[in-house]
Amino acid sequence: MSSAPFIAGMRKVAGAVSVITTTGSDGEQRGLTATAVCSLSTEPPSLVACVNRKTWVAQFVPDSGVFAVNVLSHLQEDVARTFAGQTELAAGDRFSVGDWHSGVTGVPVVRGALASFECRLERVVEHTTHVILIGHVVETVLGDGQSLVYVAGGFSAVEHVRTAA
Repeated sequence: MSSAPFIAGMRKVAGAVSVITTTGSDGEQRGLTATAVCSLSTEPPSLVACVNRKTWVAQFVPDSGVFAVNVLSHLQEDVARTFAGQTELAAGDRFSVGDWHSGVTGVPVVRGALASFECRLERVVEHTTHVILIGHVVETVLGDGQSLVYVAGGFSAVEHVRTAA
């Protein structure tokens, strides 16, 4: 089977937009936009992030042992586009977009995110073109706003609807 039908099918699946960040051994900051992130367990709090093995994030995380998953709000589309490589900014210069600070693990965390999860790396699983980062969540910061999702090749806001219990 060619990958074209698979890619077309996956474009129909809405995914929360996150920026995964880390810091290299020399203090260099790196990040990338991703939708392949999900919870793994609650005891202990753990998550999974899938990244291309050729990215700086995939190369830095095994050495630093830490990374963050910043789940973006609808007001942070500029951050998503920047870290997706849709601007002229590259490498550490991408952190000039958004309000970034150093989290408890030393990794970049963006203010205004719906949630930021700082993780200590538990395990790396290699699979073809990607690596699966399994992280133990050591810090969670919660924010407000509408979710930023990626679907059908574009970004969109999703309003949270609260219903009575």
